[in-house]
Amino acid sequence: MNTNNNVYTIVYTTVVCVLVAAVLAFASQKLKPMQEANEKAETISQILTAAQFAEKDELGAWGNAKVIEFFKDNINKAVLVNAQGEIVKSLDTKKAEVWGTSQLKAQKYGFPEGKYEIPVYIFNNGVSVLPVYGQGLWGPVWGYIALGGDLKTIVGAYFDHASETPGLGGKIKDDPSFRAQFVGKSIDLEKAKAFEIVKGGAPQGQSNAIDAISGATMTSNGLSGAINEWLDAYKNYIEAQNN
Repeated sequence: MNTNNNVYTIVYTTVVCVLVAAVLAFASQKLKPMQEANEKAETISQILTAAQFAEKDELGAWGNAKVIEFFKDNINKAVLVNAQGEIVKSLDTKKAEVWGTSQLKAQKYGFPEGKYEIPVYIFNNGVSVLPVYGQGLWGPVWGYIALGGDLKTIVGAYFDHASETPGLGGKIKDDPSFRAQFVGKSIDLEKAKAFEIVKGGAPQGQSNAIDAISGATMTSNGLSGAINEWLDAYKNYIEAQNN
């Protein structure tokens, strides 16, 4: 066989590409369940951290199986609510069904027209966790706000990001003192901004505001916008539950 002609080169290259593609496809299928379990456990860990069950690092040390079982043991129900505040569907808590960022992003596009269904995670201790999703300086920011039984008092929060600057915008995730500011604060759905992250510091005595991260104005503004956009989307649901 003449290995120097063009036909041989084309055939050889084609065979190699097909084999590599087949190996990658096989590996992807084999690893898919593990990847999905990792994504589910990560989302659940963030929800549980917001609800103050444990710190994120502690949950990470538990392993996926324990995190998911803990969620199943402590969740009362998880529902989807629409723009009218109606519960339109229940998520399968026996399977620890939770919504990832791609699903949150998809529903966010329906906010202007009031066409969306967004999740609420309600735990046995009465804490409800609401997700938020928006745009930071360099990419998406998201997280969870945990509300007490009155659906007004914030009992915890957790936030994450795709690519915010370490030591600045990245503090929404990495700095526990930033998240700690939310605890004990409240939301006020009667105001134009139900909750504020204030550059230069929140006014003394304002119960629905915290200090922004110094040097990270765009990330702080993006997170603040996301929180308010999602609280507005949940407004009818919260008001319906309090009536």
